[in-house]
Amino acid sequence: MKAINPSDPLSRRTFLKKCAAASALLAVPPIFSGCAVDPVTGKKQLMLVSQEQEIGIDRQQSPFQFASDYGVTQDKKIERYVDSMGKYLLPTVHRRDMPYNFHCVNATYINAYAFPGGTIAVTRGILLKLENEAELAALLGHELGHVNARHSAEQMSKGQLSSILVTGLSAAAGSQSSGLGELTQQLGALSQGLLLSKYSRDNEREADSLGNEYMVKVGYPATGFVGLMEMLESLNKQKPNAAQVLFSTHPMSSERLSAARTRAGGIYASSANARDNRERYMDNIASLRAKRNGIELLQQGEKYMAKKEYDTAEKTIKQALKPLSRDYTAHVIMAKCQMLRKKPDQAVRYADRAKQLYPAQTQGYYIAGIANLELKQYTKAYQNFNKSNKLLPGNPQMTFFKGYALDRNGDQKPAAENYMSYLKMINYQPNKYSQHAYNRLKQWGYAK
Repeated sequence: MKAINPSDPLSRRTFLKKCAAASALLAVPPIFSGCAVDPVTGKKQLMLVSQEQEIGIDRQQSPFQFASDYGVTQDKKIERYVDSMGKYLLPTVHRRDMPYNFHCVNATYINAYAFPGGTIAVTRGILLKLENEAELAALLGHELGHVNARHSAEQMSKGQLSSILVTGLSAAAGSQSSGLGELTQQLGALSQGLLLSKYSRDNEREADSLGNEYMVKVGYPATGFVGLMEMLESLNKQKPNAAQVLFSTHPMSSERLSAARTRAGGIYASSANARDNRERYMDNIASLRAKRNGIELLQQGEKYMAKKEYDTAEKTIKQALKPLSRDYTAHVIMAKCQMLRKKPDQAVRYADRAKQLYPAQTQGYYIAGIANLELKQYTKAYQNFNKSNKLLPGNPQMTFFKGYALDRNGDQKPAAENYMSYLKMINYQPNKYSQHAYNRLKQWGYAK
């Protein structure tokens, strides 16, 4: 990190100009143009994002979303199974040269998602909703449909995701927290669905059609896709809290279910006698099914937290911890709950346990750091934020909190360096964190 030079201070006028410039940039579509051939239809299309950019954005964003979703599952059997199922579909796709990879993440909410470069993930929550392997093939096929039809790139070309291209992930992540001291915002710095594409209904229809095609071509019955749509339609009517992100990114309609049934009875009618491999599916997720009760309790606990019913949330999560005594996600969620109940000492205990259970994941360190700040344990706070930052570089919020912990500990120069780095990482976007950082730099003579 380049040291701050007190003889070249950041003026308030410069700071405000940079804030205004960053805000203006966020509203402007990317300035480049091009034309490409639609890999699915073979027709020319307006496409302002290259394949290399898709892959680069994927590699930049997906680690942050995975961290938000409590990391890739430590259950190697399930991870291998999801990966093998995804790869089994690849000979049928249109873009076979993409660097595809498939994962199960620890999140309990119900979702699956794809990044533009071919990174695809399913949550533990949605695996528990599927009934057989054909439905999993349908789910992965649908996400492959989004990648192959270049739906995220299409949105970026229209300027809908221009902020990510103009200012990078760091700006997107850094702007999530709106106020220093607002704990619910601080705890949401790695929030669900932060960087996921929000598809249109036309996108969903095309991904359905492609996914159905891909899974039937490798030998699964089209009824698997019907089963997936029936499950989604049922959830859409119930509107459970655990499926909110799913339907905000993947709009559902009865028309999608009707279309799946039409395909199954029409163009894919010959697949009716294919095996859905229910037994093999249940065998491969047996370890997850054994945790079903605990995971459903976690879903309820998170629902109560969202409604700010923290006492009920704590009781529910405590019940979940009985069958999930070695579950990283459960301990992080309880640590968050304890922070929201203003019990930082208890939050540290659960966060420290989470760190032991999954030392390669960031949220345990992050929540422990926030709790350390509340307890005025500034050295420990810095150590936790620093570790989180090393595990997942590029998150500006970690840089800010490193500076804040050093600041509160009286370590002015390294605090100033982190504050300045934070301001640069977010392109001087105006928020209460950037204002705090600037004000401290001004007080110390690093800004004027």
